[in-house]
Amino acid sequence: MKLSTEVSAFCDRLGHRFGSPSLMVEALTHPSLSTSTRPDNQRLEFLGDRVLGLVMAEALLAADPEAAEGKLAPRFNALVRKETCAEVAGELGLGDVLRLGRSEMLSGGRRKAALLGDAMEAVIAAVYLDAGFSAAQKVILRAWGKRIATVKDDARDPKTALQEWAQAQGQTPPVYSEISRDGPDHAPVFTIEARLGSGESAQASARSKRQAEQAAAQTLLARVS
Repeated sequence: MKLSTEVSAFCDRLGHRFGSPSLMVEALTHPSLSTSTRPDNQRLEFLGDRVLGLVMAEALLAADPEAAEGKLAPRFNALVRKETCAEVAGELGLGDVLRLGRSEMLSGGRRKAALLGDAMEAVIAAVYLDAGFSAAQKVILRAWGKRIATVKDDARDPKTALQEWAQAQGQTPPVYSEISRDGPDHAPVFTIEARLGSGESAQASARSKRQAEQAAAQTLLARVS
């Protein structure tokens, strides 16, 4: 199997040449395009998540030999969470080479954070199966770059950080409410409000509820802390 020019260019950016190109094709195939003879990337995503976790755990231990588990855990979570995987995928131009069904293409699938994050994990698994752990480790460390060295001790996602702040103040956990949903069905924009028991609130809009909740939490946390 020969990869297209676009996928070959993506492999160059990734830093890996595949001995079994079919693995890369599978990693780039979203379930919306899968058939009985065309496997999608969900199984690879499952494996890639574990490979990424091992590489990051090892890298964090090496970067800070004195750090306690309580400091390493939030750093690890920040580096492996789906949003970070999606950011890396975006930097590599992964969305441009994804194989999507028509409905997913029309709904803006190439820009969806969850879809990009899943595909990035699948690509990691493809490298691992193609050339082993060392090759996957090299690709991951190259793609994540300075994130490992610069991730903050308090690298929690905004919703977690806001909840912990509220608990420290003796408040109940924040409540998230959908204020509106605008735009066409294939590309909705959600507006979410985050509200504390004390009455403070903040709103944010994004193309997914999760992203909007995180953005609202971040805005509210900055306002009250």
